[in-house]
Amino acid sequence: MAEAASHILVVDDDREIRELLARFLEMHGFRVTTARDGRELRRLWPGARFALVVLDLMLPGEDGLALLRFIRGEGRTPVVMLTAMGEETDRIVGLELGADDYLAKPFNPRELLARIRAVLRRADTASERNEAPAATFRFAGWTLETARRRLISPAGVEVPLTGGEYELLATLADRAGRVLTREMLMELLHGRAAGPFDRAIDVAVSRLRRKLDDDARNPALIKTVRGGGYVLAAEVERS
Repeated sequence: MAEAASHILVVDDDREIRELLARFLEMHGFRVTTARDGRELRRLWPGARFALVVLDLMLPGEDGLALLRFIRGEGRTPVVMLTAMGEETDRIVGLELGADDYLAKPFNPRELLARIRAVLRRADTASERNEAPAATFRFAGWTLETARRRLISPAGVEVPLTGGEYELLATLADRAGRVLTREMLMELLHGRAAGPFDRAIDVAVSRLRRKLDDDARNPALIKTVRGGGYVLAAEVERS
């Protein structure tokens, strides 16, 4: 996706932040629309095709988590959350709802720009992967269809996945039996290194285990390697 064609929606109740980010992102070739709250986001959403949303979680009225649920209900538009420093619970809930990345306030606009570019690159890679010859992964009775981005349970029931959950499971299935460190997974999935307190991968693995009925205390599918990372331990058939 060419940056010049990328339309970014910035949602923040702080007018100075909205204007600063709009000027900064426009200076780097993006088209930018701003909204101050959920009412404006919902008014702008119909008919708009945003490449990405920068969403502040601390909004008056309808908060950012509620808006994140709305966005996820509408499709797969990538979301970068802005959270208050130290609000780990909000970050974890946001990641569980399917946000693609997060940044704590106060932040350097250049870091936000780097996060936006990384998320858009991942979206492009996922789109290219969808256009490539599709693969189907089968493991322990489960089926992951990459052509339709669907996970089918052993009982034949589709289990809904967020974009981040799908990408993580496809990455693990494609490298089944290989230990992937948190750093490797962060780079593959988020395009950046993991920080010392970054729990994005752990949260995503926990979500996947629940959806795969994989006992978190004694997982049989996605195993934790102490001091290493995670591995999909099941035998995978690819077709």
